[in-house]
Amino acid sequence: MPKLTPVILCGGSGTRLWPLSREHYPKQFLSLAGDGQSMLQNTALRLQGVHPSIVQTAPVLVCNADHRFLAAQQLQEQGIANAKLVLEPAGRNTAPALTLAALAADPDAVLLAMPADHVMTRPEQLHRAVEAAWPLASEGAMVTFGIVANRPETGYGYIQKGAADSKGAFGIESFAEKPTLELAEQYLRSGQYLWNSGLFMVRADQWLKAMAALQPSMLQACEHAMAQSSRDMDFIRPHSELFAACPSDSIDYAVMEKLPVCPELGVPARVVPLDAGWSDLGAWDALWDVLPRDAQGNAGSGETLAIDTSNSLLFSESRLIAAVGLNNVVVVETPDAVLVADKSRTQDVKKVVAELKAQNRSIASAHRKVHRPWGWYDSIDSGSRFQVKRIVVNPGAQLSLQMHHHRAEHWIVVKGTAQVTNGDQTFLLGENESTFIPLGHVHRLANPGMVPLEIIEVQSGSYLGEDDIVRFEDPYGRASLIPATELEKKRP
Repeated sequence: MPKLTPVILCGGSGTRLWPLSREHYPKQFLSLAGDGQSMLQNTALRLQGVHPSIVQTAPVLVCNADHRFLAAQQLQEQGIANAKLVLEPAGRNTAPALTLAALAADPDAVLLAMPADHVMTRPEQLHRAVEAAWPLASEGAMVTFGIVANRPETGYGYIQKGAADSKGAFGIESFAEKPTLELAEQYLRSGQYLWNSGLFMVRADQWLKAMAALQPSMLQACEHAMAQSSRDMDFIRPHSELFAACPSDSIDYAVMEKLPVCPELGVPARVVPLDAGWSDLGAWDALWDVLPRDAQGNAGSGETLAIDTSNSLLFSESRLIAAVGLNNVVVVETPDAVLVADKSRTQDVKKVVAELKAQNRSIASAHRKVHRPWGWYDSIDSGSRFQVKRIVVNPGAQLSLQMHHHRAEHWIVVKGTAQVTNGDQTFLLGENESTFIPLGHVHRLANPGMVPLEIIEVQSGSYLGEDDIVRFEDPYGRASLIPATELEKKRP
């Protein structure tokens, strides 16, 4: 009897949700729905409640290599053990991602591909849909889940239902691209069209068979990359150069849309309707749509105050947002950026990110608070030749043994106990104690205690970039960011 293997597709940068979502900490790792859990965590827990006759395995998660420790930590926080984390060397869209997962899973496993950035407010309806799709996928069909449309949406693709079967599923008559408003209204009135959700259920061997027939070059690149993959702690790393040869395409375009016209493949295409309060949270207006709203139609998060304001989203991370006399506006505040946009123009936020990248501004892709495998740091102040950071190291964690060519550092312990390597000495520091790391000294910071270690670091020197690090030992498999000879070229 096959088992159900959740496949969590955790790529993407979420640029339309800037400044909260950024390339180095994208939306799938954020808590946006107000429940304290990230979108990835909600996705990983989403199948709890499916009928126990459907035996589930640990998930396969496909994500960007740069996000590996963040993904692993968030799964661990939810008690999800034995997950297989496949690290994409480069983004190649969802079809190659699902192929990597299929190659990593058991051949007869039934894969349920779920993007990590979706929201479902009624997960029990997903459970019923999964139970309806299960026998079809187990027998060899590829099943997608079509969202029951409640408005003439122009931002989604559509699926036209075919003949119904006795199990609550439908054949697929056709797929339609994002329509005009007039066409979307026709689709809604007809009752024959569903939104394309991006959720798929298919047996691993059936997916690979379809790929072999429809996308042989894509399959070959993935097979070669996985055959030469390496294992790094809990991570599976496909060979980067071999994977780079893989074409980029989505599950829909590469395979699903071709199945209804290729019956000879023996992979029937089916769609199961899904009415689970679904949203892909592609932009700020979609978040406004799923959050609770007041009598004036305002949705808020954090410390906000709305006066004579309606139909707006106010999202605060670190300070009060006060809005007066606004309508249909999005205001998003983070410690280092503020976005103000007309709610009807939120799709264009990606243009802000593009312009910031064109200006080579790091704020386009990184937050002020930066997460690391050992904890995080927040750059709380900076100026000419100095920078101040708040650093938190998790219990039992340590930074790499490292050295800087162009800066010295002062460390002051605020909370916990620090184990410090400074040159040829190793010693402990308690709260309110400090040390000085001269320029060029080999050093390391570790937390031997049971509570988070918090320090204030004051850097001073001629160059304070994060790439001025030479690592001699690193428990996380990271190399030096940049050779010293190259670093000299970057100095002001």
